[in-house]
Amino acid sequence: MSDFRFLHAADIHLDSPLHGLSRYEGLPEDDIRGATRAAFDNLVQRAIDEDVDFVVIAGDLFDGEWKDMSTGLYFARAMGRLDRAEIPVFLLAGNHDAASVITRSIPWPPNVRLFSARRPETHLLAELQVAVHGQSFSTPAVTDNLVPSYPAAAEHHFNIGMLHTALAGRKGHADYAPCSLDDLKAKQYDYWALGHVHQHEIVCEAPHVVFPGNIQGRTIRETGPKGAVIVTVEDGQVSSIDRLNLDVIRWLAVDVDCSDVPADSIAERMRSALLEAWQRGGDGLPLVTRLVLTGETDSAGALIDSAADLRDVARAVAASISPNLFIEKVKLLVTKPATASEVIVGDDLAALIDRAATDPQLHELLAADLSPFLLAAQSLLPDADEADLRRYAGDGKWDAVIGTAAQALRSRLTKGD
Repeated sequence: MSDFRFLHAADIHLDSPLHGLSRYEGLPEDDIRGATRAAFDNLVQRAIDEDVDFVVIAGDLFDGEWKDMSTGLYFARAMGRLDRAEIPVFLLAGNHDAASVITRSIPWPPNVRLFSARRPETHLLAELQVAVHGQSFSTPAVTDNLVPSYPAAAEHHFNIGMLHTALAGRKGHADYAPCSLDDLKAKQYDYWALGHVHQHEIVCEAPHVVFPGNIQGRTIRETGPKGAVIVTVEDGQVSSIDRLNLDVIRWLAVDVDCSDVPADSIAERMRSALLEAWQRGGDGLPLVTRLVLTGETDSAGALIDSAADLRDVARAVAASISPNLFIEKVKLLVTKPATASEVIVGDDLAALIDRAATDPQLHELLAADLSPFLLAAQSLLPDADEADLRRYAGDGKWDAVIGTAAQALRSRLTKGD
């Protein structure tokens, strides 16, 4: 059996619209919008430079129906580069580019082999003794286990199974084409090239079952280096799996410990955290960061009350470190110490503030007043995070909404905070 190398990628999401970027003032919006193409350009160039024998893309090459033909024409040009380098490409459709979603088409170069959505099929590379098996999604929501109907392993071949799936489930990813690791092992393939999960993961090594992750982070939920893997096969066995970083912009969440830090020292604490993140986390790429302020501090109320100003402070700090360091958001998870000294507030008012978070009548009033507004505004606002007031409100956690507001109110009413 021949020795060979192949590149395994997934979840390209070409021309992903990245809704909501314009709401974050100061971000390099145009660069981020073009990042998926730039990362894919890197993929094509690395495949050529590394002289791989073929490329497999395990679903979600596209992000949905093309806005116009430029997406398809761009992909055709990219595949033409690989065709001229004599590199075949095996492609299957996932939930974002299912057969029923991508209704337009253009002729691909002859090196592209797209798997059928009707049934699993096998493509052979006879000169390498490689068999590649796969099935595209016919619709966006495939809930059946596709693996049992995959072909049997081809004898005297290195067998690769391509599948777009979350296996038995992965946090943050819909359970499309669900299957178990035992299902995959039962096919007796040598390598499973998976897609759908955007984090790199080697699930198993006997056989190798691999999620390469997506090639470009698109939001703060997709942090860290992104790319693909190059798989080396020697004597019919996987001898190495090497990660390739292909991203052109990187996202990173940066924790800032504010424990016992006075409010007027927060900017310097931000600077230290951002400088460290820039030096270790970006590989010289533009870095979009979310600052997460944590810890117990007597300044919690003052920080929460000045949340609107903190992002401007963070942006100024980031800009002084590098013109390629950007702030996506400042997230406040600071709390008051349990032993914090009492502030000077009238007894009756203090008691009222303390009771507010557990007052069911107040919860009902807030729900009645705020819920319609939040529903009307949700299409105009970025997605809420787990600790955002809108997420708390959406989950009916009005005690958390009131508790956060109470900290800010105490800050405004007291002398020492």
